Amino acid sequence: MAPMVPLLLIAPLLVAVAYSDLSRMRIPNALSLVAVAVFGLYALIAPPDDLVLRIAVAGTVFVLGFGAFCLGLFGGGDVKMLSALLLFVPTPTMPLFGFVFSASMLAGIAIVLGLRRLPAAHRLGWKSISGSTGFPMGLSIAMAGLVHPAATILIASRLPV
Repeated sequence: MAPMVPLLLIAPLLVAVAYSDLSRMRIPNALSLVAVAVFGLYALIAPPDDLVLRIAVAGTVFVLGFGAFCLGLFGGGDVKMLSALLLFVPTPTMPLFGFVFSASMLAGIAIVLGLRRLPAAHRLGWKSISGSTGFPMGLSIAMAGLVHPAATILIASRLPV
């Protein structure tokens, strides 16, 4: 559970990411920068070998995401926040995070499409709901970051000792 503590510490930040992307279809740079700053503090006490792989994975996702951004497939804020979030995912749980993120993408799409069909949701004035284009991936990024610790604990509790 201890490796998940830094991820739990940024939970309020992830909620802000989801809200901002749902309401404005933008993830402010400040949110990604705060996440990186929190990781910097965590890096002072974390095992160095784990940090190297986390940074390598986050950097790879950033580079690939930048390419997707250039092709108009991803938003810039999405790329930066997903890369920052990956800094907090413990190395042994990265494969599980991939599954959690995939499920979060599907859930996020279902949530947004469902909200777009509700007249009451349109009264919120959120760009992701009132506009019929684009998808607020910040919602899925936040859900993945929030669900990952619970999924890790659930999986670990079912493994034979």
